Amino acid sequence: MGCADVKETLGDLNKDSFVALLTKLIGESKYVQNNPPELIPEEDRVVKHVLDALLPYSTTTGGGPLLINHVTYFPGRGNIIVEYPGTLPGKIMSFVGMHMDVVTANPNDWEFDPFSMSIDGEKLRGRGTTDCLGHVALVTELMRKLGETKPKLRSTIVAVYIANEENSAITGVGVDALVKDGLLNKLKEGPLFWIDTADKQPCVGTGGMIPWKLHVTGKLFHSGLAHKAINPLELAMEALKKIQTQFYRDFPPHPKEQVYGFATPSTMKPTQWSYPGGGINQIPAECTVSGDVRLTPFYNVADVMNKLQEYVDDINENMEKLDTRGPVSKYVLPDENLRGSLTLTFDEAMSGVACDLDSRGFHVLCKATEEVVGHVKPYSITGSLPLIRELQEEGFDVQTAGYGLMATYHAKNEYCLLSDMCQGYQVFVSIISQLED
Repeated sequence: MGCADVKETLGDLNKDSFVALLTKLIGESKYVQNNPPELIPEEDRVVKHVLDALLPYSTTTGGGPLLINHVTYFPGRGNIIVEYPGTLPGKIMSFVGMHMDVVTANPNDWEFDPFSMSIDGEKLRGRGTTDCLGHVALVTELMRKLGETKPKLRSTIVAVYIANEENSAITGVGVDALVKDGLLNKLKEGPLFWIDTADKQPCVGTGGMIPWKLHVTGKLFHSGLAHKAINPLELAMEALKKIQTQFYRDFPPHPKEQVYGFATPSTMKPTQWSYPGGGINQIPAECTVSGDVRLTPFYNVADVMNKLQEYVDDINENMEKLDTRGPVSKYVLPDENLRGSLTLTFDEAMSGVACDLDSRGFHVLCKATEEVVGHVKPYSITGSLPLIRELQEEGFDVQTAGYGLMATYHAKNEYCLLSDMCQGYQVFVSIISQLED
């Protein structure tokens, strides 16, 4: 089919159908919140609605050409691979990354119910509308339209809906398992569009993420006799200041960040602080500061982890030299043979990605965006997307886009705009038609 024919056949987004489907998905959002161990999502609740929409056009029911594979590695937590077969073997393109879990929402903090969809003019409101149930519904409408209209395409179009994107505490459930099982191998033959960003522009760069914990041990004592204590809070503050200073010296803004339009360079900062509790008149024995590194993709995650460990080792060895706070503040008590100490640990880290700006996928996405949205301005952020770096390293041409709103991503009062989703559908149609030529 020619470019114009594809566009005519696939037309515009069926708004009523899209809104009806998204209403069902947002109705499940309460049960797909992902924050283990308390909240473990049941993605199959979303899978059910996607299958209800697509099975009538599938080979499963004999009603159409769609090949549907519901792949589950953990009970109730499925993934879906939907394929619309093209006529030319090896010619393929894919939409991947539409995830069926959401981040948590506290109804008390919201101006409307996060777990049921409400409509306010163009605004479709509820948890998951932007991230990422809106995209689940959008791509489902595209696949439904393909199944319904059966255009003769040379390219095979594949959609991969995934479980477990919002949390990496549990693995082997979502796209990591699909890749390991080889179920996405054939997608390497063509561009892969990861549909889980926002603001309608190509997102060409994401950040790596290294979650860290700094456990600080001091010596508990009465706060009126501070000279007999090692204050772990002071030690943590001074040590962290030194660690951050060294981090920014070793991982300064990288020249390529300008090319990719990164909003910020790499950062290393605390985001949580805890201590075991105690009276206001007690200097505690220990405390823990936690935070993360967000790393632009031009630096290596393993290098940063090694450096952070070196900084900590150096402070431990030279505890006497660390700045103190006031005449009796100290981190070493030689008479008692006691030293304050720091222990650094890491949770699961991930790497950022810099998309290939010379690839076919990127050019097609840019042209489609310019055509539909009116302008194209690729951007990068040090937010992190799991797994796309690994896909890129395995040889996939990974590009990323999304049609929700960055301003409401992971935020309270999340919403998306129906008009943006309509443009997203048109971008997808443009990509398919360009890849036919």
